[in-house]
Amino acid sequence: MNRNTTFPIIAQSLLGYSFIGLIALLYSCGSPTATHEHTNALVNESSPYLLQHAHNPVNWYPWGEEALKKAKEEDKLLVISVGYAACHWCHVMEHESFEDSTVARIMNENFVAIKVDREERPDVDNIYMTACQLAAEGGCGWPLNAFALPNGQPVWAGTYFPKEEWLEVLKYFSDLYQNDRGKLEEYGQLLAEGIQSVSRPKPLEAEANLSKETLQVSVSAILAQGDHVLGGMQGAPKFPLPSVFRFLLRQHALTGQDSLLALVTTTLDAMSTGGLYDPLGGGFARYATDAQWRVPHFEKMLYDNAQLVSLYSEAYQLTGNEAYKTVLEETLLFVAREMTSPEGGFYSSLDADSEGEEGLFYTWTAEEVESVLGTGSDARVFMDYYSFRPGGNWESRNILIQDKNVQKILDEYQLTQSELDRSIEGSKAKLFANRAERVRPGLDDKQVTSWNAMMISGYADAYQALQDPTYRDAAVKAGQLLRDKLIQSDGRILRTYKDGQAKINGFLDDYAFTIQAFLDLYAITFEEAWLDQATQLATYALEHFSAEDSPMLYYTSDLDPELIARTAKTEDNVIPSGNSTMGRSLLHLGTYLYDTTYTNRARQMLQRMAGEMAQTTAPSYFSNWMSLYSELAFPLYEVAVVGADYAEKRQALQQEYLPNALFLGGAEEGSLELLKGKLQEGETFIYVCQNKVCQLPVQEAEAAIRQMQGNSR
Repeated sequence: MNRNTTFPIIAQSLLGYSFIGLIALLYSCGSPTATHEHTNALVNESSPYLLQHAHNPVNWYPWGEEALKKAKEEDKLLVISVGYAACHWCHVMEHESFEDSTVARIMNENFVAIKVDREERPDVDNIYMTACQLAAEGGCGWPLNAFALPNGQPVWAGTYFPKEEWLEVLKYFSDLYQNDRGKLEEYGQLLAEGIQSVSRPKPLEAEANLSKETLQVSVSAILAQGDHVLGGMQGAPKFPLPSVFRFLLRQHALTGQDSLLALVTTTLDAMSTGGLYDPLGGGFARYATDAQWRVPHFEKMLYDNAQLVSLYSEAYQLTGNEAYKTVLEETLLFVAREMTSPEGGFYSSLDADSEGEEGLFYTWTAEEVESVLGTGSDARVFMDYYSFRPGGNWESRNILIQDKNVQKILDEYQLTQSELDRSIEGSKAKLFANRAERVRPGLDDKQVTSWNAMMISGYADAYQALQDPTYRDAAVKAGQLLRDKLIQSDGRILRTYKDGQAKINGFLDDYAFTIQAFLDLYAITFEEAWLDQATQLATYALEHFSAEDSPMLYYTSDLDPELIARTAKTEDNVIPSGNSTMGRSLLHLGTYLYDTTYTNRARQMLQRMAGEMAQTTAPSYFSNWMSLYSELAFPLYEVAVVGADYAEKRQALQQEYLPNALFLGGAEEGSLELLKGKLQEGETFIYVCQNKVCQLPVQEAEAAIRQMQGNSR
């Protein structure tokens, strides 16, 4: 949790901060027929996060013209509170402050209060998060609470506040607006100019020299900041950052640099055996609060698990490590069981809290384990295997952490490895069944387009690695849902889908990740309809998101209502940026179609970023850009598989880790330029090509792989 430590320059001497004990929240949206003392405008929204606040005494409005008009007509400051359904500290602040009648009275009398689901409206979140980063010297996070002029210009933003401090903050800004409005307006103008300055896409001033040697400098910079003992990047908290480790994995495969693989496997091993991973039900929590990966922030996000499925798929392809296969299979079982809608789409998140307590659903006491397994050896083995401590290994309970030497357990209990495996698996099954009877964490069941697209790509990657047809079918079904429910006839995407309703104009990441997902669907099906749909989306995105004097794309469409700034996000974070993902998607699409409009745009985007990548002190924030760099420095192979036995040969190829190969083909030649003249009657051939030049055709996957590996370094 990030919280403020200072006020901005206009208020930094007002309050001193004292950390107080924080109260977890038992929240419920209530049944549709329940009677509530308070009801506000959020009751008509579909977002589970907004609905959680629909019966607060605070007179909340959703972001929109109604709230902004009300602020102007009543001449009131805006309070804009941003969060998401799985956010623990958002629940805490709601319980402490937004459910409190005294706080509500002050907010209602002096402000127009807007509640924003950052997952629905990342554009709004980005404006006020940038304001927080510019205005506050302390950390910024969620909940994000911003104060803004009636026109939406922020004057200050912070994060979580205990009730008494929040009351003081409210009083401060209310008094300042009444007594010294000019100071707030002046500060708001300065802050708006700052947001516009840092958010504006920059032009391509000169073409950078893209070389393998320059890319290696960035690789070395990431290695220098990696934690080679505990995994991940140095320090705490530790986030999974799949795009970082997918980049390192591909660079190991392309260059043979063993230190890259060592950091990746150290990280994957630590994440899957530490508290971040749920060994009973599968799936990963959002991040670890400590450097050892022991204590998670327990919420489970779709976007993390989607990307981690891709990472573990690729790691299994490369290493053959059965532990990675197990994590992959268990995580996809979790996604299918708990995060998949009847229509085949994917829900957003599971909360960290249940029964008002963070992590309660996922943690155990020794007594709870013994009540299920008995007091015999199975219980003792299980608790020893998962590092139970007297009194608990975390806040009087036990997180399941596998950090004890397995050989010591085998020796202590005189077990063979197979006997230990049977004992642990049997205990896990019993405890999982028992856990299913507990009060479950809250589910945010809205479906976000870009996150669904990431999960489609995850399923496609898992299908390539394991060739389980249920993974292919899940990917295709979800792709069809996006195509049928969220993509309009002109190529415009909508952001969210819930209860049969699609809404909110899509953002750049929705287009970028969906294009990539459709390309991944083509690669595992060879159905050209997915390429056609990807092309339509790319055409629409370039028309409506392109900056005037830069190769970069804005985050919002030119059809969206204007905010105080139109931003262009370029840094990769826990989710790769829309721009870096669009760059890679355009490169892949252009390669498939032999369309230099797309490939040249991708190259220009990378050249625009090359200077920042070379100068940065935080190279992990450019990891997906580095993958694009790698795809240009180590040119992509176009691998065409044509003939009646294409599926069998494609399967043999795709089970291998071939990070710079794009697959195309089918039983017939189809319409792609590269496939013309490739079909030989009665035969199935594999053509390994680069830049429209093909090597001699071969009929076995092993021979095609040798052709690629012989030329990649």
